[in-house]
Amino acid sequence: MAITFPSAGVVLAAGAGTRYGVPKALARAADGTPWVQLATEKLLDGGCSQVTVVLGASAAEARELVPRDPRVNIVVETHWTDGMGTSLRAAMRHLEASAPPSVSSAAITLVDLPDLPVAVVKRLLSGVKITSLRQAVFAGRPGHPVIVGRQHWADFIGTLHGDTGGREYLLAHGVREIESGDLWSGRDVDVR
Repeated sequence: MAITFPSAGVVLAAGAGTRYGVPKALARAADGTPWVQLATEKLLDGGCSQVTVVLGASAAEARELVPRDPRVNIVVETHWTDGMGTSLRAAMRHLEASAPPSVSSAAITLVDLPDLPVAVVKRLLSGVKITSLRQAVFAGRPGHPVIVGRQHWADFIGTLHGDTGGREYLLAHGVREIESGDLWSGRDVDVR
């Protein structure tokens, strides 16, 4: 029987949602469920032992939409306007400082993927190790979640700044693409 180590989830929800019209951390599904709640629950249901939600724009309002669960932490990035790299760096630094040693990896997703199936998260986390680098792809198009094994955290954090996310690091270090187009389109919701 294979030993499975837990993963920590990250929900990036700090942006202003300029094209959407409001911060996406405040957006809700047709049934009224906040997107930030959906993203958090999908990571937990997919196998993450804890989730860090990064807020920025309208953080005080968005905080009220994050599930109240002892497995969920909130990080407010005050420099969120600098870009996604800054928010991701804040989340990864939080994990590096607080995740138990048993946590093998970080599963990173975006708040604007309200239709992300739990099955995609489970596929990406299956057999994950501290050395893993994985990215969901949809008909060959890169998407989320992205898995960053703990062995990579320090170096990965060093590449995150401003609006520069982790894509270059992933490509330079041989990210394994996990085709998930059979489960979902991978499309984010950019406009209402």
